[in-house]
Amino acid sequence: MPVKNRFAELQDEITAWRRDIHENPEILFETHRTSALVAEKLKEFGCDEVVTGIGRTGVVGVIKGKSDSAGKVIGLRADMDALPIHEQTGLDYASKTPGAMHACGHDGHTAMLLGAAKYLSETRNFDGTVVVIFQPAEEGGGGGKEMCDDGLMERWNIQEVYGMHNWPGRPVGSFSIRPGAFFAATDQFDITFEGRGGHAAKPQETIDTTVMAAQAVLALQTIAARNADPVEQIVVSVTSFETSSKAFNVIPQKVQIKGTVRTMSTAMRDLAEARIKEICTGIAATFGGTADVTYHRGYPVMANHEEQTEFAAKVAADISGSCDEAPLVMGGEDFAFMLEERPGAYILVGNGDTAAVHHPEYNFNDEAIPAGCSWWAEIVEQRMPAA
Repeated sequence: MPVKNRFAELQDEITAWRRDIHENPEILFETHRTSALVAEKLKEFGCDEVVTGIGRTGVVGVIKGKSDSAGKVIGLRADMDALPIHEQTGLDYASKTPGAMHACGHDGHTAMLLGAAKYLSETRNFDGTVVVIFQPAEEGGGGGKEMCDDGLMERWNIQEVYGMHNWPGRPVGSFSIRPGAFFAATDQFDITFEGRGGHAAKPQETIDTTVMAAQAVLALQTIAARNADPVEQIVVSVTSFETSSKAFNVIPQKVQIKGTVRTMSTAMRDLAEARIKEICTGIAATFGGTADVTYHRGYPVMANHEEQTEFAAKVAADISGSCDEAPLVMGGEDFAFMLEERPGAYILVGNGDTAAVHHPEYNFNDEAIPAGCSWWAEIVEQRMPAA
């Protein structure tokens, strides 16, 4: 069962939607134009219900099949938001908004799900109901959680949910997936060291926070090197180091460091949080200072459910001929919140030889559209076959 012919016919139209969205990127929950475009298209397709404002600016469309003998409901989710990056592609349809860019392909995800929604609204060749979910604020805003908190799953009685992401470096239209933990939990830490500032010529009268914080930066690497089981996945990265003074001859009163922690299990997450606090407060005390540690838990581990992953892989193999096992990804993905509420699966579709996501020269590959649309449509038609 290769790519559906209907999506080859619709490819130019879907591409035009995608490039329009690309040209007009919106960040986090500010997806007002994109959300309005999505809602307009869903109504135009003849969806049975179109609801806006779920998770602030999220959009939900409901498409009923020709029959509904079992009351099955499947959710399909795409993300809509862009990134705060200045685009450097030179494309005719490059971003018209300075400092905002679709550098992760959410424009392609949205367009592909719109294409699938158009097809499913035309054919309705399934037994049950499909709920198409267009989510804002995947890039750090937790829009998936906000939609769930607004009662997304309960309101439409969604029983399974499926998502997709393009993947540069893989052949266009190919698929890969893995069961269980797939994308990492993403946490942040913010630590302020305080000592006693003073003149650099009289260090003996100070409690030097720069030395204190520098020791901590190095010591934090021992969490992965000496505290964690070597077979576990954990990354602790200090990404910011800022002193309260910018003068050459002043030892600063305060130093602030920030960073992220990436883990694939609750145990490693707990370990990282505990050890960051212990290491930083201990080092600060050794030097006679203090450390104020704030640890913020962000997106949880995104874990695919085994049965739904096996099914999603079969559908992908039907379309492209095969479906490879994906590697673990230490990046975060807030589809994790939806998979905590309902069983489902998240798959990667090849984007070809393009720049990596989050790069200013990245661009979604429109040649992936037919495969992506076909996968979503087949998820519905095979999981809820027409009676």
